[in-house]
Amino acid sequence: MDSQPSHQASQPPHPPHSPHTFQVDLRGLVDLLSHHLYSSPKVYLRELLQNAVDAVTARRAAEPDAPARIRLYAADGGLRVEDTGVGLTEPDVHSLLATIGRSSKRAEGLAEARSEFLGQFGIGLLACFLVAERIRVVSRSARTPGAPPVEWTARDDGSYTVRTLPAAERPEPGTTVYLTARAGAAEWLAPDRVRALARDFGSLLPYDVRVGDEPVTELPAPWDRAHPGPAGRRVALARHCRELFGFTPLDSIDLDVPLAGIRGVAYVLPSAVSPAQRATHRVHLKGMLLTERAEQLLPDWAFFVRCVLDTDSLRPTASRESLYEDETLAAVRDALGERIRSWLTGLAAGDPERLSAFLAVHHLGVKSLARHDREMLRTMLPWLPFETTDGQLSLEEFARRHPVVHFTRSVEEYRQVAPIASAQGVGVVNGGYTYDSELVEALPRVRPGTVVAELDADTVTAHLDAVDPGEELALSGFLAAAQARLDPLGCDVVLRAFHPLSVPALHLDDRAARHEQARAEAEERADDLWAGILGSLRGSAPRARLVLNHLNPLVRRIGALRDPELIGTATESLYGQALLMAQRPLRPADSALLNRAFIGLLAWATHGEGDGR
Repeated sequence: MDSQPSHQASQPPHPPHSPHTFQVDLRGLVDLLSHHLYSSPKVYLRELLQNAVDAVTARRAAEPDAPARIRLYAADGGLRVEDTGVGLTEPDVHSLLATIGRSSKRAEGLAEARSEFLGQFGIGLLACFLVAERIRVVSRSARTPGAPPVEWTARDDGSYTVRTLPAAERPEPGTTVYLTARAGAAEWLAPDRVRALARDFGSLLPYDVRVGDEPVTELPAPWDRAHPGPAGRRVALARHCRELFGFTPLDSIDLDVPLAGIRGVAYVLPSAVSPAQRATHRVHLKGMLLTERAEQLLPDWAFFVRCVLDTDSLRPTASRESLYEDETLAAVRDALGERIRSWLTGLAAGDPERLSAFLAVHHLGVKSLARHDREMLRTMLPWLPFETTDGQLSLEEFARRHPVVHFTRSVEEYRQVAPIASAQGVGVVNGGYTYDSELVEALPRVRPGTVVAELDADTVTAHLDAVDPGEELALSGFLAAAQARLDPLGCDVVLRAFHPLSVPALHLDDRAARHEQARAEAEERADDLWAGILGSLRGSAPRARLVLNHLNPLVRRIGALRDPELIGTATESLYGQALLMAQRPLRPADSALLNRAFIGLLAWATHGEGDGR
């Protein structure tokens, strides 16, 4: 058996399978483009303009003095686009127009001009089927002067025909594209619509583009035009912003990055916007509008500007309606962020009035930047506004007034201590707003020697005056009854003398006290196992405190009460009022206490009314 050859070894090798070619359903491909690649059928006109501009660019690479004209004529439900570009021969037509996915920019002889072309993908005329049922192209090559004109006609069912024409049909090199509208799409080929789209897409193109006899291009770009002076330029750019974005900017910032081939302007919004709102910008690629909704162009902190710019370096996505996220875009984003940062530092150095107007609206964006940029924090320190017990001040001014810069991490903490701290001469910064606590903590890095400390209940209590020991001893019974009533709430009662006199009681706690309070409440609700675990986590943090103001007349009257029940009701009322003054969210137990205290006081006030007393 071992000597017999195997059956497999005796079989001849299988012949290789013949390759097959993908079949493309053009109707399905057009549907894919219209519903998934492009945001709107309007891009058909951009593709036509792009092909015409690329053809002119290719011809001028070989003939610098060649004419550079592009004309669009819309009438009778159709559109005609003429250019004086490089044109096509019959082999070019078969190879380039009728092969989906191949770009004319890859044609032999055009590679050396590749960087000057707008397009990067071979979609080309296919996008015109979004609005047209038939496309007819008549072209004559400038690279092969003896070649006759050629006509290519395609329908949206995927069929096309090619034929040569007499020389008289097109005596000069160039290309003419004819579109016939498909059913329901005639509005896209209407003269007014074509004119508006051509202006939108082509206003910065470098060639003579017209719709009929009406010019489309408006060169030089608004940011490159000459003006009598800085004020005149500012007015002109403000007018451009109103026309483009619909608002009058607070200011304009030049965006000139020669190494990245970028020229443009950033307009500062006149009203505050949320940092979470994604800013969108207008980006032109070599003069052609690429997108009105570029989101990744600037750093996240620069949400207070809207940009319009022209670039020759950024890479578009396949739809050419957004930017491709790559190293080039990241470098451009950093460079544009640096331009905006330089504008801010320039205002701080030379135009404080305009800087103050800007910060009144957009201080949040600058604070976001200053968190990570020490130089920006140093520059903006005298200007950024913060809520403090001394009013709206910069950190620089506040630090000059107070040897220790106290701050709170929440708005609620600030509200509960601000009136008392101010009366006692303790300076406090409200760090509860976005970025503020981070900036206060960063203060010593740019202002050496500054002492920064988070405000806690012990600090506030230490600044309040102690009550005479004899007077406090006389009130020991009252304080014991008050403590007994608030003990279940995890709150201690303390007697101090402080200003203003109108504040009867102050509720003080800190994050550690609130954490311990939450742990204790969870322990009460838990089963035996979890109660034991939570009990083992019991901390040594101080509890919340109700600080009674011995200088307040109401507290003095309550302190003279002898009825323990009435003392408890009055204490609960002071506790609830202190919570409300601090604008702190109420727990269910706090809400129940407020209701109980109100009913108790009402019952006490009406006691004996039914007896006629």
